[in-house]
Amino acid sequence: MENLPQLTVGRLFSSWQADVPALLVVVLLGGLYGWGVLRLRRRGESWPVARTLAFAVFGLGTIVVATMSALAVYDRVLFWPAAVQNVLLDLIAPLGLALGDPLRLALRALPERAATRAQGAMTGRLLRLLTFPLVSTALVLTTELTIYFTPYFETALANGWLHQLMYLQLLLAGSLFVLPVLTREEALPSWCTHPVRAALVFVDGIIDAVPGIVVMTHGTLIAGSWYLAHSPSWAPDVQHDQQLGGGAMVGIAELVAIPFLLAILVQWARTERVETVALDRRLDTELERATPTEAAASAEGPELVRPWWETENSEVAQRIRGQR
Repeated sequence: MENLPQLTVGRLFSSWQADVPALLVVVLLGGLYGWGVLRLRRRGESWPVARTLAFAVFGLGTIVVATMSALAVYDRVLFWPAAVQNVLLDLIAPLGLALGDPLRLALRALPERAATRAQGAMTGRLLRLLTFPLVSTALVLTTELTIYFTPYFETALANGWLHQLMYLQLLLAGSLFVLPVLTREEALPSWCTHPVRAALVFVDGIIDAVPGIVVMTHGTLIAGSWYLAHSPSWAPDVQHDQQLGGGAMVGIAELVAIPFLLAILVQWARTERVETVALDRRLDTELERATPTEAAASAEGPELVRPWWETENSEVAQRIRGQR
C-alpha cells in the first residue's frame, strides 16, 4: 500500500480496482430492478425512463465509484478518500436508489400475493420503527460517529470483510431515511405530509454535516496509528489529511441536501396537481347530478316569486295587470 504512486487528478479518474462483494450487490440490485421494469413492459405497462436512469447511474453508479474507484484504491493510505467513500454510500447512493422508486416498482411488478406480503412487510412494526424519521436520522448520525470515534474504522481498514460490512451498514442506514421519504407508497406516518418531509430533509441536511464538522475539528487522529504507519512519503500531514476529509464530508452533505429537497418539492407539486384534477372531476360529477334538481326548482321557482299584482284579485292588482 505504501508503494502506491502519488494521487494526482489523472490517477483520481484512472485508478480502479475490482471489489467482488460490492460488485455482487450492484449486480443483484440492478438485476432485480431490471426484472421489475421488464415485467411491467410485458404487461403493457410503462415505467419512467428517468427513474431507471436515476437508479442505475445515480444510485448503483455511486456505489461503484465509492467501492472500486481511486477512492477505494487509496482509502487505506489516505483518510480523505475513505471519508468521501463513506459519505457517498450513506448519503448520495441512497438518494439515487430512492429516486428510482424501487418500492413502488416492486409492488407493481410482483405477483398479487407476493406484493401483498411486501406491502405488509413495509408497514410492519419493525420497519415502521426503523424508518420513523427521527429514528432513521439518529441511525445515520450514530453510524457515522461510531465508525469514526470507536476502533471500528481502524479495525475495518485491516480486515477486508469488516470493511465490506461497514460499506453495507452505511448504505442501509442512509436508505432507511431516504427511501421512505421519496417513495410514493405509504411507508411513513400520515402526518408526514410533503411540507413535513421538506422540513425533515432540511433538518437532516444540518445533522448530516455534524460528523464532518467533528472530524474536521477533532484534535485526536482518527485511525491515527494506522495512517501514521501506512502513510506514503508523498502524502500530506496526517492531521491535514483528516481535516481535508472532514471538509469533504461537510461539503458533500450540504450539496446532497439540495437535490433531495428539490425532489420533495417536485413530488409535492405533482401530488397537488393530481389532487386538484381529482377534485375538479368530483365537482363536475356532483354538478351533473344536481342539474335535474336545479332545473325542477327553476321551473317551480316563478310560482314562489311572482309579483303581488299577479297573484292578488284586488282592484288595484287587476288595473296593473290590465295595463301590462
